[in-house]
Amino acid sequence: MPETTITPAAPQLTIKDFQSDQDIRWCPGCGDYSILAQIQRVFPEFPHRKENYVAVSGIGCSSRFPYYMDIYGLHGIHGRAPAIASGVKMVNPELDVWVATGDGDGLSIGGNHMIHMLRRNINIKVILFNNQIYGLTKGQFSPTSVLGQLTKSTPMGVIDYPFVPVSLALGAGATLVARTIDRDPKHLQEMVRRAEYHKGAAFIEIYQNCNVFNDGAFELFTEKNSKDDHVVYLEHGKPLVFGKEKEKGVRLHGFTAEVVNIKDGTYSVNDLLVHNENDSTLAFILANMIHNPALPRPMGVFLSVDRPTYEFQMQDQIARARSKRGPGDLQALLNGEETWAIE
Repeated sequence: MPETTITPAAPQLTIKDFQSDQDIRWCPGCGDYSILAQIQRVFPEFPHRKENYVAVSGIGCSSRFPYYMDIYGLHGIHGRAPAIASGVKMVNPELDVWVATGDGDGLSIGGNHMIHMLRRNINIKVILFNNQIYGLTKGQFSPTSVLGQLTKSTPMGVIDYPFVPVSLALGAGATLVARTIDRDPKHLQEMVRRAEYHKGAAFIEIYQNCNVFNDGAFELFTEKNSKDDHVVYLEHGKPLVFGKEKEKGVRLHGFTAEVVNIKDGTYSVNDLLVHNENDSTLAFILANMIHNPALPRPMGVFLSVDRPTYEFQMQDQIARARSKRGPGDLQALLNGEETWAIE
């Protein structure tokens, strides 16, 4: 049975339709402002009525997001946004459900909820604000803080190995996994579009600068004098080329990525790795590039695959059960035998 979504004609919306009357209370200069602005710019493009949008969050700076979007929203408790959003989507599959979370909220106390939401492939869009620090609670280390990072709770340096959010999402079974950054508005907008039009669990990691407790954490990937040499953009069907003059590329040596020069004649574009966003093995290789500082940081869609969504399968199963047995009888079930046959 094919999965279909019928969306009634929606009135033309504008950015103002998604701007709430709440004062935005992030610190001046915070990367969250850019993330909010790009989402508000892109949402009017989507074919939904305004009342069909829902934003769900947990606790943290990122979790103020529902207050600033003039749509239905729910500010949940710490780490529980994926669980709440799952319930919303499964009983109201016509809604466009977004989870706003952070590296602490989504990967620490909420990590268990996150992985199970992703593995079930519920058609929910996750935007994970990753600033590698706990911002709201004033600068403790988070699950993505890097080794040696000095924080309020690690004055001698972090000794935990950090999560790689992209790798975690791939391992959990998300069917769209992407990475972008707060200071690249056009790319951020495009990743939001990709998540919206994907049928299934979409996970976008967004590098977000915390200018109070972890300022400059991603400056290699944002500053004019370093960005070109440290970022490679993933485009389906295109080779991985980067550098100020597009003189560098990424090739595979076995299963290991390495940087080569394509201007000195040793290698050519034909020797480079060509991105295939439908290849899960390649997605893991690209995600693991983060462990080698000599490699550029991939930005874009790592993986995009099709798989039936959980809410569709659930509703289909209920419909098939009713067609075979008619309306359920709870009392008969409670009073019945202790065993039953599963067809």
